Amino acid sequence: MPYAFDPELVPYAELIPSVPLSEVIRRDGPPPDPGLLAEIERRLPAYTPRREVTVEDRRVPGGSPLETSGGPHGEAPRETPGGAAGGAAGGAAGGAAGGVPVRVFRPRAEGPLPAIVYLHGGGFVSGELDYFGVRCLRLADLVPAVVVAVDYRLAPEHPYPAALDDTYATLEWLAGAAGELGVDPDRIAAAGDSAGGNLATALALLTRDRGGPPLRFQFLDVPVTDDRLATPSMRAFTDTPMWNRPDAVLSWRYYLGGDGIAPPYAAPIRAADLSGLPPAFVAVCEFDPLRDEGIAYAQRLVQDGVPTELHLYPGAFHGAAIIADVALTRRMNADMIAALRRALHPRDD
Repeated sequence: MPYAFDPELVPYAELIPSVPLSEVIRRDGPPPDPGLLAEIERRLPAYTPRREVTVEDRRVPGGSPLETSGGPHGEAPRETPGGAAGGAAGGAAGGAAGGVPVRVFRPRAEGPLPAIVYLHGGGFVSGELDYFGVRCLRLADLVPAVVVAVDYRLAPEHPYPAALDDTYATLEWLAGAAGELGVDPDRIAAAGDSAGGNLATALALLTRDRGGPPLRFQFLDVPVTDDRLATPSMRAFTDTPMWNRPDAVLSWRYYLGGDGIAPPYAAPIRAADLSGLPPAFVAVCEFDPLRDEGIAYAQRLVQDGVPTELHLYPGAFHGAAIIADVALTRRMNADMIAALRRALHPRDD
């Protein structure tokens, strides 16, 4: 099906390989074409921070799980100065008894600083912290804020609620280590894209219900919110780049460990009551199967009294803001920075 993508995004859309999610989860599968990978890497946005940003890999303690699992304390931190870090522990191997691998981006700025718990996308089954490093570096530098990127466990090896357990454990650790990190515990936001957007708002629900560390804001970029797969955009977009209906069907099956009905902490739009959640910014793309469920979730937030800003970006496809550096995606990323600055540095406006 032809799509009216923003003209500057067309070369990116044509470059993205069509790889079924069933192949993505083959951890020992054949490597992708190195030439194609090199071309994709060449086109990925780069970012040079305006201020010094220290990047540090840690393994933080596990927390109170939704289901029984371990959670002893982790290992000592390893610090890498500058704007890059060594590879974090793999998401499928982290969490639970081994602690939760995180990457901390700490800008040189007067503190205490706000903090952002960042949850990467990847359909609950993939995603590496290195791939989202530019976004986290930009957030740390421009908001500015201490950014804690979570290398949560991945499905299908670790279905729901493993990723959410790791996310909540990270929030608890961050709030408890606020003094050490130079963080203001009253200014913590959750942010994420796609599956990470799901985990960000599920974290807001879970910490509200548990009376846990409060969140000041939630930034939900093209979030996954609904397991029913019944919206017009989900039915229509069967071959869009980066994400499509067949991917979504398998993603939910892997995340839930089968074909059952998702609980609200897995599919947040199923929550009976969204009141009391932190203010939200919801971003959706025109040619994304997740478009309509993102819009519907924003409407639910508004109806339940949550201050919510909704942006729909015409001509964009799923994940464009992360993989492309064109006028439209620069505006998308600027909107993200501005929303987080308003929420986390209100006295600067």
